[in-house]
Amino acid sequence: MRTIDLKLVTKKVSEMFIDACQNIPENVLQTLQRARDEEKSPLGKEVLSKIIDNDLLAREKCLPICQDTGVAVVFLTIGSEVTFEGDIHEAINEGVRIAYRDGYLRKSVVRHPLDRVNTRDNTPAIVHIKVVPGDIFKIDVAPKGGGSENMSLVKMLIPADGVEGIKKLVLDTVFNAGGKPCPPVIVGLGIGGNFEKCALMAKEALLREIDDVSDDPIVAKLEAELLEEINKCGVGPMGFGGTKTCLAVKINTYPCHIASLPVAINIQCHAARHKSCTL
Repeated sequence: MRTIDLKLVTKKVSEMFIDACQNIPENVLQTLQRARDEEKSPLGKEVLSKIIDNDLLAREKCLPICQDTGVAVVFLTIGSEVTFEGDIHEAINEGVRIAYRDGYLRKSVVRHPLDRVNTRDNTPAIVHIKVVPGDIFKIDVAPKGGGSENMSLVKMLIPADGVEGIKKLVLDTVFNAGGKPCPPVIVGLGIGGNFEKCALMAKEALLREIDDVSDDPIVAKLEAELLEEINKCGVGPMGFGGTKTCLAVKINTYPCHIASLPVAINIQCHAARHKSCTL
């Protein structure tokens, strides 16, 4: 058995949230630069240039990429041979408190969805735990902004809707969202499972590298087709029109009931904020 020091967990969580909010991933930056070069609309090209300038300035000045530094979402992959002494959830929340205080990140969490009183430290985090064989302990963090999250949805399609039904749902969702999720967006899809499983898969899909390709040929084909079709919808950078509405589509799938075709769409803004570490 391997024992994980929860003080180290707190430290790493704090560092990763600050890093994610200030430093755009290099492969995302390169994708944005390619999008700017390929954008057909002069206004869209200018908007993408401003986005890139903002991202580089945030990196240089150690400032948040965006004022919305999001809800703190944490994914833990814990090996069955790993133990820790104490409360792992509290260790994570303490890391969030430190990050949002020391990084001067906006505190966006309210204690109750109806009374709307701010918790003033961006806790509690939303924590997902996956137990796997071995002694691995991996942390993924994702500060998820409200603008893009508000444009996300879960829809229980039926098998007869098929691939064309999924495409229509995604295209309608992205088009109707317009500029609200700060396009060009990354679209995470969860297809299969059930109501809650597809939503979690869609969120996890956003943790994939922006330039990766699915090992599943069916999924890889659908990702490529959706990316092409979304970029024909005309929404464009920040909703001002153009040919670059989406940077990437990432799809996760899972077996499902014979009568169901659950689909979740989780939209992410162009910053694609997430960080990962293994202890």
